[in-house]
Amino acid sequence: MDSAGAGGLAAGVSGAPLLSEPGRPAVRLPLKPLLLVLGAAATVYAVVLALFGESSPVATLQRLVSLAGLQAVALCLLNYLLRGLRWRLWMAHYGRPMKLTDALRLYLAGYTFTPTPGNIGEAARGLLLARHPLSTAQSLAIFGAERLADLLCLLLLCLPVAWWLATLAGPGLTFGLIGLAALAVLAAAVLFFRFRETLLRRFVWLQEAWGCLATRPLLWLGLSLVAWAAQGLAVWLLCREAGLSVTALEATGFYAVAMVGGALSLLPAGLGGMEALLTALLVAQGASAALALGITVQVRLVTLWLAVAIGALALVYSAAIRQDISFK
Repeated sequence: MDSAGAGGLAAGVSGAPLLSEPGRPAVRLPLKPLLLVLGAAATVYAVVLALFGESSPVATLQRLVSLAGLQAVALCLLNYLLRGLRWRLWMAHYGRPMKLTDALRLYLAGYTFTPTPGNIGEAARGLLLARHPLSTAQSLAIFGAERLADLLCLLLLCLPVAWWLATLAGPGLTFGLIGLAALAVLAAAVLFFRFRETLLRRFVWLQEAWGCLATRPLLWLGLSLVAWAAQGLAVWLLCREAGLSVTALEATGFYAVAMVGGALSLLPAGLGGMEALLTALLVAQGASAALALGITVQVRLVTLWLAVAIGALALVYSAAIRQDISFK
């Protein structure tokens, strides 16, 4: 996340001001843009399925009401549970220990703001707390640690299909891309070490994020790997239910590649980029374009929009009934 992202979180776009305590900047949640994103995504999915799908959008959704679909949903819920445990670990690091049920509910509420550029809306989790909220730097630190941990695990899960992707691209293009990636990593490392003191001094949350990652690293790494592997297995179940021959490792790798590509686009929840990549990978695996598109929509429904829906319910319950999330 850059300074513009942090500024966007603090300034907001629309919605009610949050946590306007003395000495704390008011934080505004982008509620109207979120609603627009939700409506646009639903419309685009329906239109694309209607025009290019093998069956109607309703039939595609009905395929989720099957044993494989329910198992996929259960695996996605496991993903949210494990990542919620990771968030609870880092909240305890900042002196906010929570009961397991409360921590998971508050963590889930943050998924309401996933459809924001770079998922930056999720950084408001710690700021929303009605009692003992995190500082802006601490909330951004946990958000940064989450994104770094997720990226690391997704890159590891990309490895099973790395050779397959290399054979598709050809040796020349593959070595060229590896070279460019190596140069980019080297340049980023040189710039970081050259200006690390300035960066850490200017962006306090960056230093705090490393502090989070240093807290029980084997635990958060294990939670993150199992969480993302679970969603990869969910993708595999949906592919198998649709009749596409693919192994669990391949399906997990395809999903991981698509997620990394979507994240790099910095679009809200990777919308568009993730779908295009996953569809293309499934087509390369042998699926028809219509079948790949239908599977991709199902994957996004259970891995993204299910979380947003659960998050909205958790947010309303937490704010209106439990009153441990504040909008003023």
